[in-house]
Amino acid sequence: MIFVCVGSRGYQFNRLLKSIDQLIEDGEIEEDVFAQIGGSEYLPIHYKYERYLDESTFHLFQREASLIISHGGTGALVTALKKGKQVIAVPRRQCFGEHIDDHQLQVVGVLGEQGYIHVAYDMDDLGRVIKEAKEHPIHKKYDFPSHVISVIDAYIREELK
Repeated sequence: MIFVCVGSRGYQFNRLLKSIDQLIEDGEIEEDVFAQIGGSEYLPIHYKYERYLDESTFHLFQREASLIISHGGTGALVTALKKGKQVIAVPRRQCFGEHIDDHQLQVVGVLGEQGYIHVAYDMDDLGRVIKEAKEHPIHKKYDFPSHVISVIDAYIREELK
């Protein structure tokens, strides 16, 4: 099963969802697909979806997926990588009204250059990148510790002084 996640913010990612539908219709994707579509207006035709998933359901889909196709959000990417999943990142672009800026290009660029993920910068490349991810899976482990809790704790301690 391929799990597609576009984030839980109100931003649309119609471009990715339409591309997945087209790849299924063209026979380039033959396995089941499930997507978390967030605030997208486009409703998938050839695969199942939910707008938003609670945290435990989101993690369940990540665990069960053979491949995760994700927007370039750090949370979704890092949790998938820490589960040892094959990940294709597709960054949201400001020019398509998918985000307020192009920071996802930077996040995806770094993780791609470091060899942790496959990247599709253009929807015309998505089918090829999916095939590449299946034929040449990445075996590099992402096992950096998360410092989020300690950063929040330090911030709270500083504010309480």
